[in-house]
Amino acid sequence: MAPHARRRSRHEENPVADFLFEYYAFRPSHLRKWSPGLGIILKGPAAERFLDREHFEVGDLGVRVSLSNTPKHFERGTRWILNLLQSTRNRAPQFGCFGLHEWAMLYKADTARHASVQLRVSQNEVNEVVENGTVNCSHYDAFRFFTPDARPLNSRQLDRDDMTNCEQPGCLHANMDMYRWAFKRYPWIDSDLIMDAFELAMEIRVLDMASSPYDVSAFGIDPVPIEADHGRQQYISQQKKFAERASSIRDRLIEAYQNIVIELDALHGSFANSGSNS
Repeated sequence: MAPHARRRSRHEENPVADFLFEYYAFRPSHLRKWSPGLGIILKGPAAERFLDREHFEVGDLGVRVSLSNTPKHFERGTRWILNLLQSTRNRAPQFGCFGLHEWAMLYKADTARHASVQLRVSQNEVNEVVENGTVNCSHYDAFRFFTPDARPLNSRQLDRDDMTNCEQPGCLHANMDMYRWAFKRYPWIDSDLIMDAFELAMEIRVLDMASSPYDVSAFGIDPVPIEADHGRQQYISQQKKFAERASSIRDRLIEAYQNIVIELDALHGSFANSGSNS
């Protein structure tokens, strides 16, 4: 977080690290605000300072984060996210995409998405890699940035409603997104879990950009050339390691969401999931 703050003060861009703060829109200041998560009681004089924060309240046993006064859409969104996490966990991981999503975002494009970063291959090579490969993206939020010419090349046409039916635990972006689902329910999700998801997402983002057509060597990142056989094998090896690490974080996140739902049921009573991800 400190390097990010220093870069911002110097107006320096870093498409690798900045992505987590800009795309996911959870400010570094929030990461620095520790929360114990739902169900933990804080006691003693130091606990009283949490009462200045939203969603904390004092009870007979001490200070705790509370779910009272949350809007109705909060419960619908919580159930939707829990269903997404569980559906993703229950699917078999796939490791055959080779990171072609970043290439598909540049397929036959006039301009690059990251204009401040040069390509390490030519536009013709980008087009050839996409056309000669199998574009098999299962992640809607990556697919929606494909160029119009690239979308028909994907093995499946995705929309947002497909997320619970398509997300799978081998996907780099699905595993990065656990950081999103963790901070979506801050302060009810504990900060240790949020930070673990953040650190994993940052490491995954490095591979995401290393395997892209961009030249990220200026940021100390060696390319993973998925246009070559050895690069694809390197990509799969790292992808599997990330999927294994993500599995335990996903389990913890599911448990945390289940605890939120249990308390919401006690407060408001259960009702059907409406399909919102707010």
